[in-house]
Amino acid sequence: MNFRGVTVVFALVGIFVALPAPARAQAASTPGLASDLQKDWSSLKDTLTKLGGAMPAEKFSFKPKPELRTFAEQLLHVANANVNFVRAIDPKATPPTINDKATNKDEVLKALADSFDFGSAILKAQTDATLTKTVEGAPRFLGPSTAARLVYRAMGHTWDEYGVMTVYLRLNDIVPPASAR
Repeated sequence: MNFRGVTVVFALVGIFVALPAPARAQAASTPGLASDLQKDWSSLKDTLTKLGGAMPAEKFSFKPKPELRTFAEQLLHVANANVNFVRAIDPKATPPTINDKATNKDEVLKALADSFDFGSAILKAQTDATLTKTVEGAPRFLGPSTAARLVYRAMGHTWDEYGVMTVYLRLNDIVPPASAR
């Protein structure tokens, strides 16, 4: 960066610091790709956690047909997919250990929360610029992908599975929390 660039950066920092606290807070939370993805990721964690929490522990082994996943397996599938998609954004980050054979409600919900927390930590380290860069090591089936695309793909997959799991709840006469009034 040249002298002019450094001068501009210091001027902008000075202007930001001189702003009253409410204006600084508003500027820091200005919508953008990174902040939007963080909000959506956090909201999705809340939605899935409530969905998983709505199913009684004794029903975590429920599956509508023998060839389908159990409710616990559905949640673990989401947890693993979350980790696998976002891990490519920062391969140096240590992913949570997920027990694919877990059947206990508390252990399954912890794995789900850990997967979202792992994604949150990776997203917090991103900027709008880093999210638009191509990621090395993205899942082969996607081809070249930006970090943002990987996060969107993880969230899209989770929403797909959410739709499946609402059926599991309804087959057990449970109204999904997002549909409850």
